[in-house]
Amino acid sequence: MENILSYFQAINSYLWGPPMLILLLGAGFYLTVLLKGLQFKTLLSSLYLALIKRKEENSEGDITHFQALMTALAATVGTGNIAGVATAIAIGGPGALFWMWMTGFLGMATKYSEAVLAVYYREKDEKGEMRGGPMYYILKGMNNKWLAYLFAFFASIAAFGIGNMVQSNSVADAANHSFSIPHYVTGLFLALFTGLVIIGGIKSIGKTASFIVPFMIVFYSLGCLAIVFLNFHNIPNVFMLIIKEAFTDTAAIGGFAGSSVLLTIRMGVARGIFSNESGLGSAPIAAAAAQSKHPVSQALVSMTQTFIDTIIVCSLTGFAILSTGEWTGGKTGAALTSASFAKALPGNFGDIIVSLGIIFFAYSTILGWYYYGEKSIEFLLGSKVKIFYKIFFTIAVFIGSVLKLDLVWEIADTMNALMALPNLIALFALSKIIKKVTEDYFASNYLNKK
Repeated sequence: MENILSYFQAINSYLWGPPMLILLLGAGFYLTVLLKGLQFKTLLSSLYLALIKRKEENSEGDITHFQALMTALAATVGTGNIAGVATAIAIGGPGALFWMWMTGFLGMATKYSEAVLAVYYREKDEKGEMRGGPMYYILKGMNNKWLAYLFAFFASIAAFGIGNMVQSNSVADAANHSFSIPHYVTGLFLALFTGLVIIGGIKSIGKTASFIVPFMIVFYSLGCLAIVFLNFHNIPNVFMLIIKEAFTDTAAIGGFAGSSVLLTIRMGVARGIFSNESGLGSAPIAAAAAQSKHPVSQALVSMTQTFIDTIIVCSLTGFAILSTGEWTGGKTGAALTSASFAKALPGNFGDIIVSLGIIFFAYSTILGWYYYGEKSIEFLLGSKVKIFYKIFFTIAVFIGSVLKLDLVWEIADTMNALMALPNLIALFALSKIIKKVTEDYFASNYLNKK
């Protein structure tokens, strides 16, 4: 087992090394230039479409704009927003948060482009439900069957790792730490609630995500804002520290070992991408199910997912950690976030907020990633296998809650990287389609008509 673990660790050190991070950031930069900074110019109107208008009447699709966004956010806003941000700061220093912002702003263009293609190339199944995503726009747009099958294969496996067992394990650990609930008890309830939701398909997942995701984001964000408010006098210095340390080496202090600029950039970019998933090709699978009259209208909504995940939630976690000064204490991951909350808030209230945040974030990730896995396995083997996928996925939720998952983590990281490669190839190859569809939308003044 140790040999297998070491093998995947070696693979991931290469797959998630500088070339992959440069490719992901490069795609975001290229698409930002191609689309003339669309994510900055249309952000407010996109947030209106996503959070106020929420749906388009008399349009094809299975779920509303809002439900599609919440399903994608369910899969994206997860333990990475709590533990991932803390790890980036603990290893890369305060400047890592700046580079997370950069991945967020560039990643918005990537997420937008993925959604344009997903809706543009989507199709109906035999039940009249929408299906789409990278495997469909690779197949229909690039006419490349083997690359489409590779994406679907990697995604269907990744769903069991980063979207299932890793998350259920995080929930069980948090419940045991804060409430002394045995891992197997948490696993049983988690599997039960997962099965009850996913049996209803995307409509059930969309409705559940629309309830859980806004609640969990607001609940956790209020905890972060309380810490920021209590340490408001530190915020100007924190902001200046983030900017300064983004471009200079960070000296060792307390339990912090110090960091070079290159390490700061690498940690910020890597954790940012893991958090918002821009370029991985997962979120466009949910976007394809949205009720939308034009691909761009859903793409604008999908783009806000990265903004909410990275620019808002990750930033709040980062400011909570940095404003308390706990980042120099030598802790990392969720332990660092918990220590920051515990220092700022009375009693064990901070610890409870972090634990509940992990529980809700991780559970919602399970629901969102189930849909990604289901659509991927359907593409590979047909709709008849979906019931078996539901059963195995639900069982895996319980298994993940009671096992140590070092190997599962590594395999999941490998699958995520292998998902990203065919998706990024498609984004570059189909960039002319992205530009053409976008120009058609704005030339017709479509946004102002609605």
